[in-house]
Amino acid sequence: MKKVVFLLAVLGLTFVFAACGGQDKQLIRIGATATPHAEILGQVVPILEEQGFEVEINVFNDFIAPNLALHNGDIDMNFFQHRPFMEGFNRDNGANLVPVFGVHFEPLRLYAHTPGTTLADVSEGSTIAIPHDPTNEARALQLLESLGLITLYYETRTTANATHGVEYNPLNLDIRPMAADVLASVLPDVDFAVINGNFALQGGVMHLAVEGSGEDVASPAAREFFTNFIVVREGYESDPRVSALIDALNTQAIRDFIYQTYQTRVVPTFLQP
Repeated sequence: MKKVVFLLAVLGLTFVFAACGGQDKQLIRIGATATPHAEILGQVVPILEEQGFEVEINVFNDFIAPNLALHNGDIDMNFFQHRPFMEGFNRDNGANLVPVFGVHFEPLRLYAHTPGTTLADVSEGSTIAIPHDPTNEARALQLLESLGLITLYYETRTTANATHGVEYNPLNLDIRPMAADVLASVLPDVDFAVINGNFALQGGVMHLAVEGSGEDVASPAAREFFTNFIVVREGYESDPRVSALIDALNTQAIRDFIYQTYQTRVVPTFLQP
């Protein structure tokens, strides 16, 4: 018989999946944001348990704490971020985190709170909230540029921010950078918001436009660049716990779960043809 123990830890909400019985199990401590990362990890817990592991999923509600926890050795790996975000954290904190397995891509989307709203409703002075971190802020501005709403300085478009990166703003849009985890909740108070896929899933909002080419499929270049990885500290890439997690994730069953659960809001990037 299995049991699930819910603990409130200093780092965040922790789910400990353990099998009853006297046999010692090797512990895997993973940090993740709730949706979809912890939900995807939850699918591989039974597989890892059968192999003799105990899995502890620490759920975080922001993008900094899980990297600090990994850097400090409080967890063994995390799953929530793409490579550019991880590299920025490494630079800013003297850390040595490395990606080991790409799981999925979450295209940014432009959302509106009011049903029936379309892109044509973006008008003079509209307020648009966007994520306020170095990589996702630039991604959000590039999405607005792709929709013809603004123009970015070409030389700095990949590192643009709302203060210094916008060359032309013909509608005088009020672009408001905010913490990524609050964007879905503040959407009723602004006209539009560009929201990260995981927080949009939690907020249950509907999108007007998607990052990349096409309405529902992000461009291959964006998908490759912003894939969400399992990340570890340098030197732990070959740890048996890491290898076991990768093997458990890299299956058609997990790929099918992602597609069936999240449709095009989360795009698996493993087991590519």
